[in-house]
Amino acid sequence: MSNSEGIDFGNGRVGSLFVKVLVPTLLGLTFSSLFLLVDGIFVGHGIGSEGLAAVNIVMPIFTMATGIGMMFAIGSSVVAAIHLAQDNIMAARQVVTQAFVSVLALGALLALILYAAPDRILSLLGAEGPLMDRCREYYMWFAPCGLCVMVQIVSQFIIRLDGNPNYSGLVEVVPACVNIFLDWLFIFPMGWGLMGAAFATSLGSFIGVLMSLWYFAGRSRVLSLTGSAFNSRIMRNVANMMRLGFSGFLGELSMSVLTIMGNYSFMKILGYDGVASFCIALYIFPVVYMICAAAAQSAQPIESYNYGKGAWDRVRTALRISIISSVSVGLLLTLLICFFPDAVVSVFIDDSSPVYGLCVRGLPLFALSFVFMAVSVCSINYYQAVERPVRSVVLTLLRGMVLPVVAFSILPFWLSSDGLWLAVPVAEALTFAVLLLLRALRA
Repeated sequence: MSNSEGIDFGNGRVGSLFVKVLVPTLLGLTFSSLFLLVDGIFVGHGIGSEGLAAVNIVMPIFTMATGIGMMFAIGSSVVAAIHLAQDNIMAARQVVTQAFVSVLALGALLALILYAAPDRILSLLGAEGPLMDRCREYYMWFAPCGLCVMVQIVSQFIIRLDGNPNYSGLVEVVPACVNIFLDWLFIFPMGWGLMGAAFATSLGSFIGVLMSLWYFAGRSRVLSLTGSAFNSRIMRNVANMMRLGFSGFLGELSMSVLTIMGNYSFMKILGYDGVASFCIALYIFPVVYMICAAAAQSAQPIESYNYGKGAWDRVRTALRISIISSVSVGLLLTLLICFFPDAVVSVFIDDSSPVYGLCVRGLPLFALSFVFMAVSVCSINYYQAVERPVRSVVLTLLRGMVLPVVAFSILPFWLSSDGLWLAVPVAEALTFAVLLLLRALRA
């Protein structure tokens, strides 16, 4: 597939293709990470530790919406890429359209559920006592962004596959910049507190939807929307997308499980300050994850397209490049946090807060997970790209749900508060060991 930008996934040099897709993808995801960081900085300094704790309790809702978006984004882009490799453009367009219809329907359903019983949902997420009011303040204005986030994520994957990675990056960058500005405006000059932080996020994601609609309203190159998608194959295609992208959904869902399990564990041993300190760790964790995801997602269209062509050497080359890139970044950020924890923590919270000391001690332990995570993320994405969803699902379940739950349940009894911080690194290291075993057995 070639286009006016010179992106030919089937014949271009794999390294050059990877860089061409990586630059805008990394830029977009970096800005998305930056928005998360800045949100944490503004909440920490403008509202305080209670605000950080409230945001962390509500955040699983965001990761749930992101997971649904990722499921259809990955599934539709893999299926569409294979159709394009086989010169079946109409089938690719139908798949893309069906993905958008699916996320719109699920997004509307999620919104109805969230507003039907807010206090019950917040209680399940761990909100209690005086923190309930703070959580509710954030929740009621944050919930609308779920639908927008789903549409935005699917759009980015499809636009990237359509041969326009630059605009795909803009769909991430512009909303993130809007969000950052509105965060500052609503929290500081206007004094809207948590409501302002949540409202800024919702407005920013809505801008991303408008940009996506503008692109597909006659500006796409190959993957335009089509009315012929509503046919007898729609249920089969949607099921196939969900099957292929299910590990992407699990990856984000696992972040929700990790957050909820961590919140309960930190609350039990360290109280509200522990939850706030864990929140700072979870502001940093997605930054590393998104950089690794940028490498994985940049390799994905190359892997999927050449898998459709049967060019396995090119598929493996793309995988190798993505792993080397993400591991290098993971190692660099691990060293940064291990050697300069004070500088990193002071960005989020004043050193007079008890949260500061907890983070300075715990973040270097938590950062040991980054390199292992980098390899797992690229490998899981590779299995998705070449239609091996069972392997990607198994690895995702291990790193995101099974092993973290076990680690949070056991390690604090042995190592007290250090065990809380080491739960995620241990889970990531054990997943890496399983991945090595699978490759040794050629599974």
